[in-house]
Amino acid sequence: MQVGFIGLGHMGRGMAANLLAAGHALTVYNRSSDKADPLIGKGARLAKTPGDAARAQVVITMLADDHAVEQVVFDEGGVLDSLAPGAIHVSMSTISVALAERLAGAHRDKGQEFVAAPVFGRPDAAASAKLFIVTAGKPEAVATCQPLFDALAQSTFVVSQEAPKANLVKLSGNFLIASVIDALGEAIALVSKAGIDRAQYVDLLTATLFGAPVYKTYGALIAGERYHPAGFRAELGYKDVQLALNAAKDLQVPMPMASLISDRFLALIAGGGGSLDWSALGLLAKRDAGETTTMEPSE
Repeated sequence: MQVGFIGLGHMGRGMAANLLAAGHALTVYNRSSDKADPLIGKGARLAKTPGDAARAQVVITMLADDHAVEQVVFDEGGVLDSLAPGAIHVSMSTISVALAERLAGAHRDKGQEFVAAPVFGRPDAAASAKLFIVTAGKPEAVATCQPLFDALAQSTFVVSQEAPKANLVKLSGNFLIASVIDALGEAIALVSKAGIDRAQYVDLLTATLFGAPVYKTYGALIAGERYHPAGFRAELGYKDVQLALNAAKDLQVPMPMASLISDRFLALIAGGGGSLDWSALGLLAKRDAGETTTMEPSE
């Protein structure tokens, strides 16, 4: 399949490589073009503009936030101007429900297809094609994209024919992950101050009550205070919880826990920890317990 891929950050690089390895003809675009060099060496073509990458059967965007997606799609000569009628834009970024609705309408007006397909998984899962994809859109368009999803993920979950609903599911999931991280941080701070070994405590929890990957991954990061380099930056976690709250406001759904988690992220960012992994919420619990902490990245 002829595929354009826009966004070669921590997640996008591995995803694009997997599409290339699966035999798809890949054209890639990134604002910093040097990030495309390893893919070019393996047979991908470098696009000079987002619009160039969009001249394909399917164009995938994997970008950090709403602003980045808006730029590559709506700017003159961008995805919206360049995608052929009937071709598909797959948005795999974690974006607001409002933007997903705007994208769906804009592509519909141009006779193009839009599929939302945000992912669960960190960069290592992206590189090893072990992501989980939440997708929504017209059944025919989703079916066309399924071979691409198969090259990227271990499972794909179709949640609706209305594309923006996949983004709502993704935001709700990130809120839950952030809630787990904050709770783990508090529990680890509690036992640690009593002199109990942090790593041993996490091993006990994940071998008994909480065996899910989210507890194993983030429990280990908090216990070892491995917050750098960030697999997912705290500032992006804050952004996603805010987007969940925005969606909740529109739907008139109170989310008091989300409001609390948002404030926890804001405190972390205000203290200089925005570039750390979002598991650095554990630093706040340690600090609040009166123990020495630092926001300085450590290897």
